[in-house]
Amino acid sequence: MKALFIGQSYIDVTFLSETMPEGDEKAIAQDYAVSFGGNAVTAAFVCAKLGVSPDLLCSMADDWLSRMFRDMAAKYSIPIHSCKVKESSLSFIMPKDGKRAIVRCRDNDFLHPVPELNLAGCQALHVDGHIPHAALHYAKLCRKHGILTSLDGGAVRENTEELLDYIDVAIVSELFCEQLGKSPEDTLEYLRAKGVKVGGVTQGEKGLLWYEDKCPIKRQAALKVPKERVIDTNGAGDTFHGAYVYAYLADPKGSWEDHFKTARAASAHAIQFLGNEASLPTVLDLDNVQKNFPASDA
Repeated sequence: MKALFIGQSYIDVTFLSETMPEGDEKAIAQDYAVSFGGNAVTAAFVCAKLGVSPDLLCSMADDWLSRMFRDMAAKYSIPIHSCKVKESSLSFIMPKDGKRAIVRCRDNDFLHPVPELNLAGCQALHVDGHIPHAALHYAKLCRKHGILTSLDGGAVRENTEELLDYIDVAIVSELFCEQLGKSPEDTLEYLRAKGVKVGGVTQGEKGLLWYEDKCPIKRQAALKVPKERVIDTNGAGDTFHGAYVYAYLADPKGSWEDHFKTARAASAHAIQFLGNEASLPTVLDLDNVQKNFPASDA
């Protein structure tokens, strides 16, 4: 095991449509994509596409959607470990004008205890908090064994405060800050006080606000992707997480500033494609993005 990612799995149905029908109306979409979904799940696929296939502990049911999901994971050599549920989860996503509307159908009623995995060789753990008991269990184990722990703080969840005591790298959303009732800067100081070594707040077009250890807070600007090239922003944050974990695994002694530059390029690539699978970047894609799109402060 090179790394372990933990999160809720989805099958995503993403479609482009000018209107959303109501009542007895019908509409025809211009395009659609069906792919894997979920925060840590998408991050795991990104990491695998870039060259390091992690193990994935996620919600799994005994139905045809889960079999579809397993086929997708097998394509990227991602071993799957199940947190058993009755039904697979689905997301219906409608991107439009740089935003996205989402309807989720989620089963998070887990039927069995968290499976015990062998962490031999594991260098990083990445969690999104959607399976809180599993996230906390493995964060504690990884902290005990000196394995890097990473959190996608898309929202404040039921055990986030306790989980942060075992997290080395926490990159959170502006929604996370709002739920805490804090500004992005105050949220970063909160993370620092919790012992998080590297903390950040993703701010879309404004880039990343972040710190490392006791250093002052600084900003990494976003890359300028022309508006007409932006097709689907859903999953861009998940791509960011998967890419910085990959960058760390590829170069554990590298700087976090460089790891986040890799993540920034991955997100800039991802938003130009419809659906999570089509948006997965290769290392060559990252090089091309960094050559073709300047930083917004350049």
